[in-house]
Amino acid sequence: MTGLRYVYAVCRPFGTPLQSQLTGVGGDPPRLLPHGDLVAVVSHVPEADFAEEPLRAHLEDLDWLTGVARAHQGVIDALTTVTTPLPLRLGTVFRDDSGVRTMLEGQKESFLRTLDRLEGRVEWGVKVFIEADPAQETPATPSPKPASGRDYLRQRRMRTKSQDDLWQQAETFATRLHETLSGSADDARLHAPQNPTLSGASGRNVLNAAYLVPRVKSEEFVERVDRTKDGAPGIRVELTGPWAAYSFAGEEAAGKEGT
Repeated sequence: MTGLRYVYAVCRPFGTPLQSQLTGVGGDPPRLLPHGDLVAVVSHVPEADFAEEPLRAHLEDLDWLTGVARAHQGVIDALTTVTTPLPLRLGTVFRDDSGVRTMLEGQKESFLRTLDRLEGRVEWGVKVFIEADPAQETPATPSPKPASGRDYLRQRRMRTKSQDDLWQQAETFATRLHETLSGSADDARLHAPQNPTLSGASGRNVLNAAYLVPRVKSEEFVERVDRTKDGAPGIRVELTGPWAAYSFAGEEAAGKEGT
């Protein structure tokens, strides 16, 4: 089959076959491209969509990007069940198998170091949200109209203080939780808080963190997070995973796009 090579991840050689029904970006099933001590997981994609110019144009198309991202993630998820993948950046494309092998050879040492560090580990994501923002809540029963401007200012100050108190409680809770979970993980990363407009999540994001956890200790890690979930009124804890270790792949794992 002709076309460019889309690269999902780099792994060490593994013997367990991928799911027979698995398809990748554009519907083509992924295959393994070995090179020495490394394996690239690739599939064919059409040049009309993934050459440099059309790919740049597609990056402005949210629906197209969403479809590619889902297919990409599906392959990574399948790999995570059978090995420890080092996921590459969405849209990492090469002209042919030779280009992929050249990339593997050029980044061999950094790939192997990172794979050694990630071996047997998965990523868990933990987010902390302020469930309700008192300043933005709409009460079921309208508050009585202030009798005076002084009453109005006093009510505003009370609402602001309530909001500030909850925010401070949430930050203290999130800091302690992050310290606790970091002690149960091999590594941790703090990401910028999520924008609710983009994420669609309710509430204000106080903590957005990732934790690198040995697979065999994942159950213990999940139980530790679960024990915190009801510990603070007005604060919500969300756990996601296990994922491939995107947050810990390092710059060398970002891949280099090229055709």
